[in-house]
Amino acid sequence: MKVLVLGSGAREHAMCWSLANSPLITKLICAPGNPGIKKEAECIDLNINNNEDIVSLALKEEIDLVIPGPEIPLVNGIINDLNKVNIKAFGPSKEASQLEGSKKFTKEICKAANIPTANYEFFTNQEDAIHYLKSINAPIVIKADGLAAGKGVIIAKNKDEAILAIKNSFKGVFGEAGKTVLIEEYLEGIEASYFALCDGKNAIPLTNAQDHKRVGDGDTGPNTGGMGAFSPTPNLSEEDNEHILNNIIKPTLAVMHERGTPFQGILYAGLMLTNEGPKLIEYNVRFGDPECQVILSRIKSNLFEAILAAVD
Repeated sequence: MKVLVLGSGAREHAMCWSLANSPLITKLICAPGNPGIKKEAECIDLNINNNEDIVSLALKEEIDLVIPGPEIPLVNGIINDLNKVNIKAFGPSKEASQLEGSKKFTKEICKAANIPTANYEFFTNQEDAIHYLKSINAPIVIKADGLAAGKGVIIAKNKDEAILAIKNSFKGVFGEAGKTVLIEEYLEGIEASYFALCDGKNAIPLTNAQDHKRVGDGDTGPNTGGMGAFSPTPNLSEEDNEHILNNIIKPTLAVMHERGTPFQGILYAGLMLTNEGPKLIEYNVRFGDPECQVILSRIKSNLFEAILAAVD
């Protein structure tokens, strides 16, 4: 089979490194790729934020399966467009990708599926958001509703920091993503990431990981897309993993299927391990970066066979 991976980061390098070992793949292409990926796959320069360009390349190269790495092509609906021309693709539809594309959507799913999460309120104007701050205690979590490359989350230690974060969001620091702001309860605990392979109805646990988001030593400074990761995390027991699968992942899949937006692909739950048990912070709809590097280097079975099974 001919396979096309979309992306250019370390995540996509890890994906290509893992996929290159599959005897089922006769040709592996990565677009746009990077110099390291050239050791594993043919790299073709391409704007992966343009669906038409992706579909054209897939048709030209007679690609059998497309695997997007980052979230933007998924949220842009690349899976829908590829399926229209009968090209298989691994990942959620545009509608299902709202689990990452909109925090408001995710909170609606949490409510419908009775998934434990932080208390929250959404705001579309600055005055109402700041007024709401008066009724809650610090620390406070301020989030841009849409995609912000992992940087749209501010943990405000006091109300002055929270007000500044709200003003910055409505000023456009996070672009369109910040036009709606989520003010969320601060959860005490340890963060962990949980990954499952999904086919629309079923979920198979992959593993868990723990990443470090803050830019400074000692977990200080603003959040980033990720400063490093390790897998597995010692903070999750086998019982915890089962609990997450049965009480967070599977109920999410069930509600998504009931809504007519079934989820196929990698479902990545960002969790806070609290004294009351694991609570969902957010969903991502693809492998994490940097978590992907540490997860795929641990997998002993054939990743491509598992991906193909989920698609089919």
